[in-house]
Amino acid sequence: MVSEKQTLDGKVTVITGGGTGLGKAMALALAKAGSNIVVAARRTGPIEQTAREVTDLGRRALAIPTDVTDSQQVNRMIETALSEMGKINILINNAGIVRGQGRKPIWEITDEEWHLGIDTNLSSAFFCCRAVSQHFIERKSGKVINVASGEGLRGVRDNYMYCSAKGGVIQLTRTLALTWAQDNIKVNCIVPGFVDTRELQPDARPEVPPEVARASRSLGEFIPVGRLGIPGDIAALALFLASDASDYITGGIYTADGGGLAGGTTTTGYAPTIPIKEE
Repeated sequence: MVSEKQTLDGKVTVITGGGTGLGKAMALALAKAGSNIVVAARRTGPIEQTAREVTDLGRRALAIPTDVTDSQQVNRMIETALSEMGKINILINNAGIVRGQGRKPIWEITDEEWHLGIDTNLSSAFFCCRAVSQHFIERKSGKVINVASGEGLRGVRDNYMYCSAKGGVIQLTRTLALTWAQDNIKVNCIVPGFVDTRELQPDARPEVPPEVARASRSLGEFIPVGRLGIPGDIAALALFLASDASDYITGGIYTADGGGLAGGTTTTGYAPTIPIKEE
């Protein structure tokens, strides 16, 4: 039965950016399904809190402070996870950043800003996949879930680094999936829409401009299903892709956005001219 295939008993999941938001939601969902969890991010406090909640669920947990833009730190994180847990079955590349600054013309973007956006959102996923690759290939088994964005499929004015990096994550997913298919390693990508994650990051610093935050609060009415997403919407998809139920799936790009991209209402910043519901 499908439900039996969605158990993760005895497996080990490494998840980056797992201290808050979608990362924390996915970590807890996979722990509830039986997986032990290794959670990595820059800030120690949030990942230790996630690890405690995983432990409360009866699973093993390991919090490893890691700057995923630094390949050496990523290598050490994977080595530590293997040493402490003995194996890795699932890798979720969730770390990302939307830097809290207003729009600016391209000529004002510094090299440092460009590299920060690209490295956090794209290079980090490459570094993690590279670090775990030999382990997966030797075991002839593994699941990789990359987290992209609708902005990797569409352009957004003045959003150069994020859109470029998330588009790169999608192509990295496809390339890895084709390369590793012969080794029984499945690589898929989740493309979340607008998700209200405030309950999972109450102490997080705001990282979006005020005008974007105001617009986000009213986005629900422009999404075809009529609401913003909740963390569980994405966590359920991650559980499916991490489990044996998805063993015939690789190279997939899974959009979970309430129909926003299909309806053309997000993420470009243009408002629809036709109401979602007819009067």
